[in-house]
Amino acid sequence: MGVSFDKVDGAVWLDFDIRHSQHPVPEAERVAKLKDPGFGRVFTDHMAIVRYSAGEGWHNATVEARSNFQLDPAAAVLHYAQEIFEGLKAYVREDGGVNLFRPDANAKRFWNSATRMAMAPLPEPVFIEAVEQLVRIDRAWIPGGEGSLYLRPFMIANETFLGVKPSSEYMFGVIASPVGSYFKGGPAPVSIYASENYTRAAIGGTGAVKCGGNYAASLRAQAEAIEQGCDQVVFLDAVERKYIEELGGMNVFFVFDDGSLSTPPLGTILPGITRDSIITLAKTAGVTVREELYSLDQWRADAASGKLKEAFACGTAAVISPIGKVRATSGEFLINGGEAGKVAMSLRKQLVDIQYGRAPDPHNWIRKVL
Repeated sequence: MGVSFDKVDGAVWLDFDIRHSQHPVPEAERVAKLKDPGFGRVFTDHMAIVRYSAGEGWHNATVEARSNFQLDPAAAVLHYAQEIFEGLKAYVREDGGVNLFRPDANAKRFWNSATRMAMAPLPEPVFIEAVEQLVRIDRAWIPGGEGSLYLRPFMIANETFLGVKPSSEYMFGVIASPVGSYFKGGPAPVSIYASENYTRAAIGGTGAVKCGGNYAASLRAQAEAIEQGCDQVVFLDAVERKYIEELGGMNVFFVFDDGSLSTPPLGTILPGITRDSIITLAKTAGVTVREELYSLDQWRADAASGKLKEAFACGTAAVISPIGKVRATSGEFLINGGEAGKVAMSLRKQLVDIQYGRAPDPHNWIRKVL
């Protein structure tokens, strides 16, 4: 099947050429891998690829056998870091069908990331179709139970040149990785280290973009957190070095004694889709949610006085992670006695039940693939 171009709601639509792998992983081996896939270590048989050039636009949409890329040593991505990515999951419903959770939100964020990084924006219908086609062809790789198929759409600049300018060629791809439950035995509270040596983003920077450079810049701080005996790092603002922003790879929420929630405002942090979903669920239930600055000193004081009842991090991989302990150079403090809180666990259950199709979907977040 060749590639054709049509208009769908004013956007370019591409027909994907489906090329089944001639050497898929044998069933017995696949089943063995799915027993304990871990996270991001096992990969499916196929990948989706779409190419872009300034002259042709987006073209050559395929689903093909997963394989290595051949890149010239002067490919722009290797020297100037024009690269973005997304993360979402496919979930198996009780009836055997498959759900995607808010892929349109991922597609919109991907478009915004591309625009900020001076890359070619990918039309939303092409993004979603690439994800759905890969899920359909690799359906057998989705684990049962609380497992899911983690999907990683990404785009790299692959023009061959040395010079500081936007690339004129890009490659969009989607790969998939079966993942088990993020927590074995239930969500356990994590400990976090407040980084006072490193910052993640500043106003006008790329903090709101899901690009690899942001994560590379966070690795030294994450290593520092581990050296301090903590699971994760939390960053402070780059200007005053006192306001909480986000963790290395997750947004953060605070729960207060009046039942309200607070989360850092957007601008220099990633506009998390899980973050947005939590805000929507809470407001629908009549809970007050504030997007406001909150300092490390205030966090410590509120935890000591009892005003702060819970804190939790959120993201696609873990959904919600309760925060039990915070450590900084000025000392450490516990939240909720170091235990998981009821609000965090209730919100987590609401989200997971919607994702797996076990609960109603009043916000139309679910897209059924199969």
